[in-house]
Amino acid sequence: MQPALSTSWLGARLGRDPQALDAARREGRLLGLRGDDGYTFPAWQFGRDGTVLPALPRVISAARSVGMSDERLGSLLEARSGLGSGRVLADALRDGNVEHVLSVVHSAA
Repeated sequence: MQPALSTSWLGARLGRDPQALDAARREGRLLGLRGDDGYTFPAWQFGRDGTVLPALPRVISAARSVGMSDERLGSLLEARSGLGSGRVLADALRDGNVEHVLSVVHSAA
């Protein structure tokens, strides 16, 4: 499982208000997963410069359109992808293999 970032840590790191992060999560621009202490954000969705992977909103939208919860999508993206070397589906997203990720999301619904 990839590390998850708390709302407060992520807000401080990116210089963004926690309410802005929550709005981005609700709007499908960030993937936030509900936990015991609020939402956490999987680290894999951010590039080295702190920007969100460009295709992530498209993947979130596709998952939501088929009734998949954000928590289920998070689990799916952290599952082994079948691409070898212990890689997870989020690695395929990071590599730009968006169509593969979308096909997995649609078939998992």
